Amino acid sequence: MNNIQKYLSMVKFSHSIFAMPFAIYGFFLGIKLNDVSLDYRVFIYIIFAMIFARNAAMAFNRYLDRDIDMLNKRTKTREVASGIITPKNALIFIIINSILFVITAYLINNLTFLLSPIALIVVLGYSYTKRFTPLCHLVLGLGLSLAPIGAYLSVTGEFNNIIPIIFSFVVLLWTAGFDIIYALQDEEFDKENGLKSIPSLLGTTNALKVSKAIHLLAAILVIAAGYLLPIGYWYWVGAGIFIYLLYRQHTLVSVDDLTRVNLAFFTTNGIASLLFALFGILGLYL
Repeated sequence: MNNIQKYLSMVKFSHSIFAMPFAIYGFFLGIKLNDVSLDYRVFIYIIFAMIFARNAAMAFNRYLDRDIDMLNKRTKTREVASGIITPKNALIFIIINSILFVITAYLINNLTFLLSPIALIVVLGYSYTKRFTPLCHLVLGLGLSLAPIGAYLSVTGEFNNIIPIIFSFVVLLWTAGFDIIYALQDEEFDKENGLKSIPSLLGTTNALKVSKAIHLLAAILVIAAGYLLPIGYWYWVGAGIFIYLLYRQHTLVSVDDLTRVNLAFFTTNGIASLLFALFGILGLYL
């Protein structure tokens, strides 16, 4: 049990709440827009695929960044950096979860199976990006944005509607915006160690402006999707809450006060994702 807890801590399993609700929403969106029956088997496979992909991505990040994490006061206690989990065992964990992800994608349908290696390249490749581009936040967003479109394709087996793509862009922008806020904690460390990020490139003030602009675009897409969907008013309740929480996290963090970054990053965004998906699904059926 103790070993299991170590690995769950390494991949921050509780943070699955960020993308998982959007995957579930993408699943029900696929059912509703294509008028197909609910397949519990596919639903379960989607949940497991999300878990395996995220486990592989988070563990790979910890494995690849272990030397960097050792130098950073904020991250030096992470499991691989501190030696709680050896690099070899972390790599085995990554390989196992990657294989399980591909197998699960195969069990869903042919298209998800064919796209699964591409998805792995994106979610694993993110860990390299901070070494050469400040746009790493967008690459992280791209990885999470695969959740709604991937779940939608699990239902349909084909690209046949632009709406799930819009929601994928919502997730991409939402994630990139809050990751910029989170990266403010390491602005000086990144500069000193040659790592790339929007905060290390532009400074705190301008990074916050970029984050706000990106979140504004996400809010616009949420509203646009609502006008394209055959939905009830519950969607607009969820959209309103989501947009308010986008705004709210920017009131928690300022140039002079970064003490509430974790509150803005974890709590606010976790609630935003969960409530948007909940009310969004209600909006599809009520």
